[in-house]
Amino acid sequence: MARTGGVSGVTCTAVAGGDPSEERPCDAFAQVSGVADAVLYEGYLLYPYRRSSAKNRVRWQFGVLLPRDWVESDGPLSPGLSGSADSWYQQTECLLRVRRPDALVRVRVRYLQMQHKQVRAAGTDGADLPVESLRTDDGTTHLTFDEAVPHEIAFERPLDELLRAGCAVAAGAPAAEETEPLPGGAGRVVRRREEVRALTTVAAERLSQDVVRLRVRTEHTGHAPAARAPRGEALRRALLAAHTLLGGDGVEFVSQTDPPAELRAWARACRNEFTFPVLGGGPEETEPTGRVVLSSPIILPDRPQVAPESPGDLHDAAEIDEILTLRTMLLTDEEKAEARATDARAARILDRVDSMPPEVFARLHGAIRSLTPVGASSPHPAPATSPDALPDAFSEVCPDAFPAAGRPAWWQEGADDGLSPATDTVVVDGVPVAGGSRVRLRPRGRGADAQDMFLEGRTARVAAVFHDVDGSVHLAVTVDDDPAAELHGWYGRFHYFRPDEVEPLAPPDAPGPADPDPPSRPRSPRPTSPAERPEEGRLDGRP
Repeated sequence: MARTGGVSGVTCTAVAGGDPSEERPCDAFAQVSGVADAVLYEGYLLYPYRRSSAKNRVRWQFGVLLPRDWVESDGPLSPGLSGSADSWYQQTECLLRVRRPDALVRVRVRYLQMQHKQVRAAGTDGADLPVESLRTDDGTTHLTFDEAVPHEIAFERPLDELLRAGCAVAAGAPAAEETEPLPGGAGRVVRRREEVRALTTVAAERLSQDVVRLRVRTEHTGHAPAARAPRGEALRRALLAAHTLLGGDGVEFVSQTDPPAELRAWARACRNEFTFPVLGGGPEETEPTGRVVLSSPIILPDRPQVAPESPGDLHDAAEIDEILTLRTMLLTDEEKAEARATDARAARILDRVDSMPPEVFARLHGAIRSLTPVGASSPHPAPATSPDALPDAFSEVCPDAFPAAGRPAWWQEGADDGLSPATDTVVVDGVPVAGGSRVRLRPRGRGADAQDMFLEGRTARVAAVFHDVDGSVHLAVTVDDDPAAELHGWYGRFHYFRPDEVEPLAPPDAPGPADPDPPSRPRSPRPTSPAERPEEGRLDGRP
């Protein structure tokens, strides 16, 4: 670790070239280290992990902070939450509760710095020439490729100082060049990094005696080689996959997704741009506050987790580990050789897949974590079944699925007889809601999907009423002002909300107050026949 002097007398710790997730004693950030590393390397290199693959020629899609003159060469940047948009800054705002007068705030800014790996072949005249690939006498192939080096800038400040004057910390990375000779004098590999200039500022604003709004903003302060330079050239001076971790002593961070009712207005006033903060912690934690925050360019729920069955990162968290592992196993020897030559991280993935024990691979097939006993109040109780009637594999995967009464908390054949999602009705605030009803969306409650929060206050039309195997009810809806609403309805692709997350709206011809400005329903091309149920294979109804 190198000690680096920060701006305004602030001392920060920079970790370059190592693993920024290295666990430190008594480190609250360890709660989110796995997820933070997944964010850091998301999309770094995708299956089939070869340089020649088209998808690995367009990289660095999340949390990219580029020089401002390059980003705004066509005009000012429009702020937004999306971390997949190129920007020159990230801003995190969140609330924290102060629990003691000597409260301390800790900040970590993490990102990748691009490193160009150039293979150079030895010439007959003693000079070497840049080449795209080179095979040495030991049979190893070396490929020219863009790698990345992780960096972490860590610092801490007393909350009182942040309230008085804030602070600023240099968050860049120096230029560097490293040379590695190849066996037998065949040539060398030159790795070169360009300087990255960045600054992180932290400020705090007291909202009440024990509530503070914290703002952390990281800006790229350098310049592009040219305002109209190709993106690939600008990326060499960029912060890649940039994200922020927040922690401290004597403070509790408030959920931006599900804040307590008394803090909801202040939480909504927070301005998060090109990043979104979520609480870290274990799945057993359900309070709307926590000890650590991950502000990520990829929108996540509070307390995100890496599945314990996953043996390692595949750099594609939107994909299923089992599928990626199977596909990687089926690569030809030539394809695997190219992947190993492309990048050291790809080589480690192949090593892990090729040596994976059968019992580890079996765990990738899936797990059930949400089983609960079927209560007597369930409108469609399942018949009692002995665990002996089900396969041994099920009992091993989910031993808690059978409560003492012997009733399995899972779907039973015939349990959904009589259900009709298109005509079933559920009562919401004393009003029967069924297919065709109009509602206003009010996503709330712990565990709400972060994507659903963007639909707050929008009006929608109910398409169906669905009953889960655990007895809960969900409304399938299409959003009124969605240009593809009609198309989604015909295909059966819906958003899903609980009954307590909607407000019934009176139909336009009903007496009494109605929706003040009912939107016109967008039109879109129809398929040849409508869907009678949600798209097969989808559980969330989203595209």
